[in-house]
Amino acid sequence: MPIALQAILPDELARACNIDVTDARRIVSIVHRTGGLPERSPATIRRAALDAAREVGHVPTIHMESRAASAIDPFVKYAFRLPDGAVIETVRIPLEHPGRFSVCVSSQVGCALACAFCATGRMGLGRNLEPWEIVEQVRRVREELAKDPPANLVADGIRPRVHGVLFQGMGEPMANIERVIHAIRVMSEPSALAIDMRNITVCTSGLPTGIRTLLREVPAVRLGVSLGSARPGQRRALMPIEGAHPLEEVLTAAGEHARATGRSPMFAYTLLAGRNDSDEDAAALADLCLSFAAAHGQRPRLSLIPYNAITDGTEPDPFQPSTRLEAFRAVLLGRRVGTIVRYSGGGDVGAACGQLARPLLRGVRGRSSARPSEAPER
Repeated sequence: MPIALQAILPDELARACNIDVTDARRIVSIVHRTGGLPERSPATIRRAALDAAREVGHVPTIHMESRAASAIDPFVKYAFRLPDGAVIETVRIPLEHPGRFSVCVSSQVGCALACAFCATGRMGLGRNLEPWEIVEQVRRVREELAKDPPANLVADGIRPRVHGVLFQGMGEPMANIERVIHAIRVMSEPSALAIDMRNITVCTSGLPTGIRTLLREVPAVRLGVSLGSARPGQRRALMPIEGAHPLEEVLTAAGEHARATGRSPMFAYTLLAGRNDSDEDAAALADLCLSFAAAHGQRPRLSLIPYNAITDGTEPDPFQPSTRLEAFRAVLLGRRVGTIVRYSGGGDVGAACGQLARPLLRGVRGRSSARPSEAPER
């Protein structure tokens, strides 16, 4: 099977083709800049090297099925159709610095973990994405930014660029960790997408082995953990993965990551009315954050996320947004636990946290059918 050239590093291409690594770097650069190989060899690349790359590799594509720009903020959601017909969603996120964007990428078609407050969890799991399918999401967003930059940035003379990547789209990244790590290495390769690993965040609902693999292989990458609740019984009702991997185990692995890297993990907590937003819930969350800091020497960065509807209005939504955000924060602050409220944009186009979802194809579903309590750790 030919190699997908969007997901190969220069030294790998040089070995596969028996070519000079300098030529390999230039070939990789052309692939990421243009989305293909040139018909004629440019002056900077030897023809024999380009011919060798054509023999061993190809540049597959994902089709942009739709693009939805929010009318209320600068978020943009993309739907990409993969070669087997499955559809994934990707979000372009504006950052505070004008002209800088992060790309929220999917790592799986669907998800096996079935978190109750996440639309993707309702899909079930279709399959893992290949490294090139992950990388191509970022490359396509970067390509669009270059060809059709936002008008306000053009007016201000600002050249937009992809500054970071967030693995918080469809799927559980730690359940596809080997391919995710390979994609990260390509994204950070200077001749490919040249994204600093320190600006890449991988989020998990709770797979300790994946956290440890991430630490071992790409320690510069930031870690994010979705909590759901600080109380085990309540968390299990919201996030079935708690039954297989209790939060205590997850936080132990996250603590190892924090101690080894010196970087605070990001804890995400989605507030659900009447489910996890009481003063008692806030106190338990404060205790969890303080205990983590005492045990591991790094205070987590806690983000509170307002709940975003996960139905299209044709059926009742299982949850409602909390009206106790400020009261919840007050309890945390009273215990000296600071928080940020994460702005989750693009809600009018289904791009906000927890909203990404697409129907699974019959031919895709079932190829990886792990139940939530059996979510794979690879």
